[in-house]
Amino acid sequence: MTVKRSTVWQAALGMCLAVWGGSAAQAEAWPQAGRPIQIIVPAPGGSGTGDAIARLVGEQLARRLGSPVVIDNKPGANGNIGAAAAANGPADGYKLLFSWAGTLTVNPSLYANLAYDARKSFVPISLVGDVPNIVVVGTSSPAKTFADFVKLSQSMPGSINYGSTGVGSSMHLAGELFTRETGGKIQHVPYNAPGTAVSNLMANDIQAMFQLVPGVVGLVAGDKVRALAVMSAKRSEALPLVPTTVELGYPRLLSSTWFALLAPKGTPDAVVDRLNAEVNQIVSDPEVRKKLLSLGVTPLGGTRQALADLIAEDTQKWARVIKENGIKGF
Repeated sequence: MTVKRSTVWQAALGMCLAVWGGSAAQAEAWPQAGRPIQIIVPAPGGSGTGDAIARLVGEQLARRLGSPVVIDNKPGANGNIGAAAAANGPADGYKLLFSWAGTLTVNPSLYANLAYDARKSFVPISLVGDVPNIVVVGTSSPAKTFADFVKLSQSMPGSINYGSTGVGSSMHLAGELFTRETGGKIQHVPYNAPGTAVSNLMANDIQAMFQLVPGVVGLVAGDKVRALAVMSAKRSEALPLVPTTVELGYPRLLSSTWFALLAPKGTPDAVVDRLNAEVNQIVSDPEVRKKLLSLGVTPLGGTRQALADLIAEDTQKWARVIKENGIKGF
C-alpha cells in the first residue's frame, strides 16, 4: 500500500500542532490553582534585607497569581548552597531563586568548582531592588567629609581599619574599590556578623565601614555614626542629605547589592515573561515602593535582558577587583 507524501506531512504537521498546542495550554495554565511556587533564598530566614525583600515579593506574587508562594531559606557557603539547589531544580516555573549580586557575580571569582553558573544555570526574570554601600565612620573620627577621609587614607596609610562581614562580601569589595579609585590605603578587618562590626565602629575599635544603607540608616539618623558618602550615582531616599561618590568626583566608585528573581534554565519563556511582568507591576505599586524605600532599597524592575547584562557586567567588574587586590578565593 502506498501512502501519499502529502498525507504524511499533514499527519506530521497535525502532531506538531497538537504538541505545540498542549505546550501553549500548559504555559497558559501556569500556575495551576493551589500548586505552591517555591522561592529559594540562599540566606537564613529573618537574616536581613534580602530575606525581607524576598518575603515582600513572595506575598505580592501569591496575591497576583492566586497560588501559594513558599519562601525556602537555604543558607550556607555564602549563598552557594541555595543557588545550587535552585539551579538543579525542575524548570517548570514552580521553583525560583531570589538572590543578589554577591552570590551571582562575586562568588564565581572566589570559589572553585561552583555547582552553578549564574549565566548558564538560570534564566533572568527581573531585578527587584538595589541597596548601595555607604561610607561611614565613627562620630569621633577626624574625617568630617568624604574628602577628609580620602586625605587621611592617603596620608596615613594602613592606620584606618574598616570592618566587613567577611572576605569577598559587598562591604569588603567596596573598601577595595575605594583604594583603587582614591589611592588611599586602608586595612580590612573581617567580621562574622555585621552587628559586631558596627558596635566596634561606634567604640572606635575600627575606624570605618562600607556598610549597606539599611544596616546603618537608623544609626546615622541617631548620630551614632557619621555618613560620608553613598556609593551610587543617585542619592538614597533613606538618607537624602548624604552626597554620592559621583557627586564628589568619583564616577567609578560605585558599589551596591542588587536583588533579583531568576528561574532554572529551561523554564518556559511564557512563564518567565509572566513573572517579569508581575515583578514590574509589584515594584511599581505605591505601597510596595514605600515599604522597599523604608528598608533603604531602591525599587528597580526592568527587562530580562537588563538583568542578564548586569550579571555579565558585574561579574567582570568584581573579578578585576578581586584579582588586582589579590583576594584569595575559597
